[in-house]
Amino acid sequence: MCPAASNTPLAPPKPTAMAPATASLAQEFAADERHGALLRELALQGDVRRYRKGTIVIAEGDVGDTLFIILVGQVKVYSVNASDKEITFGVFNAGEYFGEMSLDGDPRSANVMTLQATTCAVITRARLLAFIALRPEFALELLAKVIRRLRLTTQGTRNLAFIDVYGRLSQCLRELATLQSDGTLRIEERITHAEIASRAGCSREMVSRIIKDLETGGYLRVDGRRIVLLKKLPLRW
Repeated sequence: MCPAASNTPLAPPKPTAMAPATASLAQEFAADERHGALLRELALQGDVRRYRKGTIVIAEGDVGDTLFIILVGQVKVYSVNASDKEITFGVFNAGEYFGEMSLDGDPRSANVMTLQATTCAVITRARLLAFIALRPEFALELLAKVIRRLRLTTQGTRNLAFIDVYGRLSQCLRELATLQSDGTLRIEERITHAEIASRAGCSREMVSRIIKDLETGGYLRVDGRRIVLLKKLPLRW
């Protein structure tokens, strides 16, 4: 719940002192108009932290009350069961944030790991509430983000229940690919079969089998670890 507004205007929290290199990243992010104005303003209030590729930034079950704004890099949000089967809930890039689900004080609901070297502005719950008191419209942005992610989760659950493995895999490949000048669709991200399986909710072995069959059928080709979709994928496998 947002704190009640007082009669005296609140001053924004003072930015924490940071090293020149990280301070520069925060300033560059704040000057980048591709990102929302309120998010850029909030990022300047955080502690800037760097993480190496493969770092677990958030562990499922931990208690935390911080929001992470990605200044540079990429992270994935995922969960692993007792059998080490992994499912990916989302992959986020610069200009997005994560960690908002635990601002209610409950334990973290998923793991977050960096896929690249990543720099974040880390916002404590106290700073976020002070910022919302100063900029109440950001509460609506935060709520809209939570709703969008809930819808994506609902869609993912529906896909797991009603769409077969091939349908989920082909949908995943189409969503990851971007249109090229030659008319093909290319997945620019270097992605492994295990990572695709995590996003599609199936086994790595099944991904390998389907991709091999699609490659044999001339529907796609694999350049290193990059996948190129040469033509429309078949409706059924």
